[in-house]
Amino acid sequence: MRYSIINSGSDGNCTIVNDIIAIDCGISYKKLIPYIKNLKLVFISHIHQDHFNKRTVRLLAKNRPTLRFAVGSYLVNDLVKIGVRKQNIDVIEANRLYDYELFKISPIKLYHDVENMGLRVFMNNEKLIYATDTYTLDGIRALEYDVYLIEGNYENEEELHNRAYNDYYENRVKKTHLSKEYATNWLLENMGLNSVYEFMHQHKER
Repeated sequence: MRYSIINSGSDGNCTIVNDIIAIDCGISYKKLIPYIKNLKLVFISHIHQDHFNKRTVRLLAKNRPTLRFAVGSYLVNDLVKIGVRKQNIDVIEANRLYDYELFKISPIKLYHDVENMGLRVFMNNEKLIYATDTYTLDGIRALEYDVYLIEGNYENEEELHNRAYNDYYENRVKKTHLSKEYATNWLLENMGLNSVYEFMHQHKER
């Protein structure tokens, strides 16, 4: 399964899968322009600006009037307010399978400081899983998927502690994001011999 990570991190998130699915839309419209004409679906995981750039989504809805947006019920009003037509919004729930003919998706409940979901994508007999902005993947299984796009925001608790500028920041990160150490252990429990993975939403020094 092909994927293009346009950007990943607190400065914006968007990944394009097989040219037709945008997972998250937290980047500028300009960065998205090369991919717009082929998109069939935009999945937005949660309300934070680095995943949901309102200006970009508004322009997408205006310039691609048939484009569909898949979101949890908690984002519907926010999309309507910026101009996305309600009939273009698919309200999706965790652990259910949705068939779009060319592909299927299944959202995953994640644990952040706002309501949030990850996504499984099934296309051309291949499987991809995307999960960022969560402090745990406990109870989530994805055995022998082809692609794993999994958050690795910080190395481990020691590294986070050493660079944290105060206790509040350190505790918030631990309660809202995954470490590479945690993600690696989860990946080792799930990956097959031919699986590939990317650490998403890695911390970037400013």
